[in-house]
Amino acid sequence: MSPAAPLIFEAAVTRPLSVVFRTGETWEGHDYTVEVVAARPGLDAFDVVVDFRDLEAALDRSLAPLQGKLLSELGLDGPLALARRLLIELAPFVPDPARLKEIALTDGRGRRLALRP
Repeated sequence: MSPAAPLIFEAAVTRPLSVVFRTGETWEGHDYTVEVVAARPGLDAFDVVVDFRDLEAALDRSLAPLQGKLLSELGLDGPLALARRLLIELAPFVPDPARLKEIALTDGRGRRLALRP
């Protein structure tokens, strides 16, 4: 009989983000909830998935220069590009054996865009 596989645990942190995208000749303002999900087999010595202090600080640093900005001026052409950028910036702040599982953007209408590494 093989040993049972460890349970996979997940935990998330969320932050608000207000941005503007330019699509053609029109501008679209969006309020998002940015969700960062980390996962790991089992829990650490403190019974948590990750210590979110470093990840929350990194997320706050990543989002601060974006708040209220026209993202095309920052080289981001839409929500997918924004999610990709956040994946790249935040992955180093999730220590092994945990991993960054997902970045999700949910707009005010409940539409959710989720990106996984």
